[in-house]
Amino acid sequence: MSIEFSEEEEMIRESVREFAQSKIAPIALKMEETKEIPRDVIKGMAELGLMTCTADEKYGGPGLSAVSAGVIAEELAKADCTGSTCVYYLVPASWGFLLNKYGTEEAKQEIFPKNVSGEWFLGIATTESDAGSDVGATKTTIKPDGDGFVVNGEKMYISGVREAVTHGGGHITIAHQTPERGTRGMTTFYLPLTAEGITPTYIDDLGREGISCGGFSIDNVKIPKHYILGEENKGFYIIHEGYEYARALISVICASAGLKSLENGINYIKERKSFGKPLAQYQEINFRLAEHYTKLNMLRDLGYKALKTIDLEQEGKVSRFETSNIVAQAKMFCSDWACDAINDVMQWQGAFGYSRECPDQAAWRAVRSFSLAEGTKEVMKMIVARELLGKKQY
Repeated sequence: MSIEFSEEEEMIRESVREFAQSKIAPIALKMEETKEIPRDVIKGMAELGLMTCTADEKYGGPGLSAVSAGVIAEELAKADCTGSTCVYYLVPASWGFLLNKYGTEEAKQEIFPKNVSGEWFLGIATTESDAGSDVGATKTTIKPDGDGFVVNGEKMYISGVREAVTHGGGHITIAHQTPERGTRGMTTFYLPLTAEGITPTYIDDLGREGISCGGFSIDNVKIPKHYILGEENKGFYIIHEGYEYARALISVICASAGLKSLENGINYIKERKSFGKPLAQYQEINFRLAEHYTKLNMLRDLGYKALKTIDLEQEGKVSRFETSNIVAQAKMFCSDWACDAINDVMQWQGAFGYSRECPDQAAWRAVRSFSLAEGTKEVMKMIVARELLGKKQY
């Protein structure tokens, strides 16, 4: 086996698996009907130390490594076919990592305890109507104002807007502070969605319906200076560390969701007969199954390699560029490969696979979102090519 986990990581896996299979799996499809994750599930996740698990112990979190965070993501993806709890987990984990590394002591003391407890939501909000993968195209601005800053603009297609507005919390975001400097004039900061001047809107997503998607306008919103992450005008470089953490987790989530769907498919084709014999005896199905299983296990390995590389970077053992390269490779085809596998499982299941009662259709819709979230596959290709060719050539 190419991946070896520590005793602590295996203990984490066992506790998360037990919780997820008993508390999340039975209600997964129900969350799509109610459009929310039950608060008792979120509380249970918090009690296990899953909410903002990258926050240091001094702020109430467990301070987990990236590999440990991946173990949690993998088990949640096995249990929740809708992907809702996966998103509710991975976003605070990824951007909590960024806040933990670059946030001020005052901000961390204020924000982390309520996120770790599951009361607040910590999200990421960089996308705008005309700025997605091209973060530099952001139109939102942040300007010094007295002893703080004032922010104006809008964000769109953001996870967890309703949760942060309703229960408290906010999103890490980015804006131009010195527009004439382009990406070298952008600042990253924490924006509470309960602040005066925030007006939320909501969007119906195709999948992951247990967690909200939406946007918000930002009209002269004032934030204190201690909400700035890292140095002013260095936010473009800082924000990408959060992206990379999320991308690595997403690759493991996609692999896990795809493998769980294949497990469902295997159980089905061994029992379902067509023209007098089980579907499992048809070569076309055999070959597709073998291909999907191989690809998804390769993806899982690469996802954990990316997470391990992130951990090594924090120890100063690898460079940012090495991390970017490995993470982009892991994220590049994760959604495509998982979607292809799940789509075939739905095909094997016939009419049932197309019904709302089938968990695999929910998994397909969830996994499809990850071809866009936290960086498209096209951007991942650009990153890998850039690292191979060098920035000047590229």
